Amino acid sequence: MPITGAFIMPHPPIILPLVGRGEEKKIQKTITSCRAVAEKVAASKPETIVLTSPHSIMYADYFHISPGVRAKGNLRKFGVDENVFQINVEYDCDFISALIDEAVKHGIPAGTQGEEDGRLDHGVTVPLAFIHEQYQDFKLVRIGLSGLPRREHYALGQCIAKAANISESSVVFIASGDLSHKASPASHYGYVAEGELFDKEISEAMNIGDFLKFLTFEESFTEKAAECGLRSFIVMAGALDGREVKSELLSYENTFGVGYGVASFIPCGESKDRKFLDAYKELEDSRLTEIKANEDEYVKLARYSIESYIKTGKTASLPKNLPEEMLTRKAGVFVSLKKRGVLRGCIGTISPVTINVADEILTNAVSAAANDPRFEPVEASELSEIVYSVDVLSPPEPVKSTASLDSARYGVIVTSGHKRGLLLPNLEGVDAPEQQIEIALRKAGIREDETFDIERFEVVRHK
Repeated sequence: MPITGAFIMPHPPIILPLVGRGEEKKIQKTITSCRAVAEKVAASKPETIVLTSPHSIMYADYFHISPGVRAKGNLRKFGVDENVFQINVEYDCDFISALIDEAVKHGIPAGTQGEEDGRLDHGVTVPLAFIHEQYQDFKLVRIGLSGLPRREHYALGQCIAKAANISESSVVFIASGDLSHKASPASHYGYVAEGELFDKEISEAMNIGDFLKFLTFEESFTEKAAECGLRSFIVMAGALDGREVKSELLSYENTFGVGYGVASFIPCGESKDRKFLDAYKELEDSRLTEIKANEDEYVKLARYSIESYIKTGKTASLPKNLPEEMLTRKAGVFVSLKKRGVLRGCIGTISPVTINVADEILTNAVSAAANDPRFEPVEASELSEIVYSVDVLSPPEPVKSTASLDSARYGVIVTSGHKRGLLLPNLEGVDAPEQQIEIALRKAGIREDETFDIERFEVVRHK
């Protein structure tokens, strides 16, 4: 049967009186909304609840679906005796089997392997605590998130919808997740403007059912916002792909500096206009085409070098008609690769090691794609999604203190004996020279209590 309802629910343990001990009264709107969701679930009497949790087992390249027949969850880690509070659930093994079949069929890496802790996490127990007050006659499908891109999360949701359609059970979806953990100065995680803005924009998207917005947040923006549940919400959106929904933001609060949103989405028909993965792919294709069309000669050479190497297995020769400055100048060069806004590789030279900048780019581009030890080598199937940048370095100069540094203008090099670390300037999330030095020291394996020298350099960044 098609999914009959989907809901976004937060999971702060403090929301439960046993944990909050009176503090929960400060987020009464959230409690009232969670109870409203529980009433809606109870009224629909689902035989199966599919629940995605950011705090379930998470793998970089695999969606974990909890195995077995039954599971328990408690709040012991939050100071509540398990004899006082415990959630017991039975898993829907038939639905899980059907879901895995659909995932395999569509190339989504998902299954029940890799269980490390069979207990229900608080991303599951907190929403279920409200539902259990109203309704308990259901089986559970518990799914973790992954480090895979957002489109794979959406595609997993589509597989959930297909499994629901072939199931004889009525199904409700719960997307567990908090919003920004840095939404106001009250947060002990700290406050950033991106956190407040993220909560505003995603709450608006929840209210009007704009699932495309879920997919199009910039990765760097959501990282700064320290959000929790976005990928959980995206799986839910995929489960409602192609369906018209009656959407409603039931409440939003950030009393403790963490955003808590509660929302309801009730399917009410089919809609060709709500196939958001297709729309997202079109936007991404258009964006990448525009980026490629505006690449300068430095970036074009990096792309040419990598694509030639991956397709032929050989390092390319320099193409003709390059600008003279690339052929006559020597400089250190860093080549950086990003895929869907996330770093995919970065290798460079502090000082020149080849005959000119062009050859430096040709060599370092291949190294960034194939030899960065932090990543698997770039594959041919990824090439259309890679975005390149090339940094040409000025000669480094010594500095005596951080007063001579500017994280937006200068990169830093730290040296202690044979150990040396470098950090480029103007990087997202690095806002102070002290951060630059800390990261550069860590990259070099230099302890902060060791004696080290600092150099600075400028770059010309080609995108």
